[in-house]
Amino acid sequence: MTTAFLVAPEGVEQSELASPWQALSAAAGDPRLVSTRPGSVQAVEHLDKAGTFPVDATVDEASADDYDLLVLPGGVAGPDALRVDGRAVALVREFFAAGKPVAAVCHAPWLLIEAGAVDGRTLTSWPSLRTDLRNAGATWVDEEVRICRAGPNTLITSRKPADLDAFDEAVLNEMGART
Repeated sequence: MTTAFLVAPEGVEQSELASPWQALSAAAGDPRLVSTRPGSVQAVEHLDKAGTFPVDATVDEASADDYDLLVLPGGVAGPDALRVDGRAVALVREFFAAGKPVAAVCHAPWLLIEAGAVDGRTLTSWPSLRTDLRNAGATWVDEEVRICRAGPNTLITSRKPADLDAFDEAVLNEMGART
């Protein structure tokens, strides 16, 4: 199973990238880092710089046809930058149009809002996104992980780094059901 991890060049929360990446890799997955620029991305631990990670493909090179799953790690700055990048938003829409599963953590649902993908869905996120999600037509819940099967694809969401074990398990279970 090939997974696209869509992140901005700066500001992805390192744990929210690394934890599902490691879980999918351990399950014989093939994670790929997709960003808006080639080279590497700068991760953060909250607001402090953390590690850098090599980009496998840019959004211009990526297509939902090439992947089985889209993971949107959080952090504040990264998802905020992605939601104003038309190419990143288009890639998210492409996954939804293809009926492929999408998983998002923390502030990443901002990108789902921009892609018009939350109306009528139930999801969770970092609590400060609650009003944004409700205004976009979603039902927001305060749960460590939420799986929404409304529509042709599955949407898996989680609130924060402390919830990553449950998030990773939900993603692996969803992909196990598809392989």
